[in-house]
Amino acid sequence: MKYRKILAMALSCVMAFSLAACGGGNGGSDKKDDTQAEDSKGDDTNADDADAGDDAEGADDGASSSGSTDITLWTYPIGNWGDSATVDGLIASFNEAHPEINVTVEYLDYTNGDDQINTAIEGGKAPDLVMEGPERLVANWGAKGLMVDLSDLWTDEAKGAIYESVEKACKNNEGVYYEYPLCMTAHTMAINKDVFEKADALQYLDAEKGTWTTEGFQKAVEAVVASGQAQAGAVFCGGQGGDQGTRALINNLYGGTFTNPEHTEYTANSDENVKALELLKGMEGINFDASIQGGDEVNLFCNGTLAMAFCWNVSQEKNNAENLAFDVLPMAFPTESGDPQLCGGIWGFGIFDNGDAAKIEAAKTFIDFMANDETQVVESVKASSYWPVKDLGNIYEGDDLMTEYSKFIPFMGDYYQVVGGWAEARTAWWNMLQQIGTGAEVKTAVEEFVNTANAAAAAAAN
Repeated sequence: MKYRKILAMALSCVMAFSLAACGGGNGGSDKKDDTQAEDSKGDDTNADDADAGDDAEGADDGASSSGSTDITLWTYPIGNWGDSATVDGLIASFNEAHPEINVTVEYLDYTNGDDQINTAIEGGKAPDLVMEGPERLVANWGAKGLMVDLSDLWTDEAKGAIYESVEKACKNNEGVYYEYPLCMTAHTMAINKDVFEKADALQYLDAEKGTWTTEGFQKAVEAVVASGQAQAGAVFCGGQGGDQGTRALINNLYGGTFTNPEHTEYTANSDENVKALELLKGMEGINFDASIQGGDEVNLFCNGTLAMAFCWNVSQEKNNAENLAFDVLPMAFPTESGDPQLCGGIWGFGIFDNGDAAKIEAAKTFIDFMANDETQVVESVKASSYWPVKDLGNIYEGDDLMTEYSKFIPFMGDYYQVVGGWAEARTAWWNMLQQIGTGAEVKTAVEEFVNTANAAAAAAAN
């Protein structure tokens, strides 16, 4: 067994991961594959547009007769934030500093979590705090007027410390902040290092930096196929699972974009994206496979059927350690420019506006402690199994695998998943890839995708 596999297995024994993008309500012990985490994160929900303050009319004041305040935290399974034992420890630390605030936790999963929250909203019983990402906190519940403006937490000091791309994702186009972030990750691709070494294809990439050019990618695939590995990679399009991988691959090859910088329209019909799709369609060893999604691709990579995976991150390597009989080399997506732009995940806290000033203030105190206290923030981030949204130094010192993957964080690109009509666009994306894979003209298929996606974005804006 190789050292890298031993390392990944050892780490996976002590850390549980939810995979963003590849817990349940019963004690928070259930975990969800990362290829599915992004599946549901982008989905629109059926929450009423009614104001949360109106829904909560007549609610009890949050302050009790003893002077304490009771608040509820509902958390999706973001690493060990979906594990009750871990979260109990975090809350115990919070209560040492703030014994006057009582926190009750509900553990959600990505199958039923949205329905649970929507039901709570409709019944005027929305949680005070929710932990998730901008797709829900900003683009969904925030856009519906259900969330508290967190601008007072976004001090000049906070804005100076938190990465600009993260800050941008936590506010709407009017500059209202609905999320205060805690952690982030960058999604990568990966190659079977053993296969590439046998094919003499490692010469076409920079293994130390984890980068390669579009030309190097082409030459590497040619070498891998020539060595006898018939299936180098798959453009999976059986559904939306793990679709951040196919988007990143296509956008990076020639510098295309998925949306405009303002996140108001989809731009996947650019000449750069058309060129990338035509390249992939014509490459021997790269197949458009409508029978698999991201999770299936990961399995095929881990069992050696595929020589590379486009749906990958550090959690995938840890969770699949027992299935890997070869060395994995994580890579950024190939680019012409040498400046990869990776898709990523951002997670943090939002507050539902339940019309109770005491509860809102207590919830802000909780957020500030977990995300800004100098001692606590490191533990809060480590519980997520991802990386901080600001420079905290190497919090994973001594953890070789986490340190290796940390080199991809600076490559995280625009967080465009907050654009309107996101759920419809994701469905249209894999349908487009299926059409191309069965012979449709690339330009025509891409134009159809953009028309469908932009119609959904326009409808969401009205």
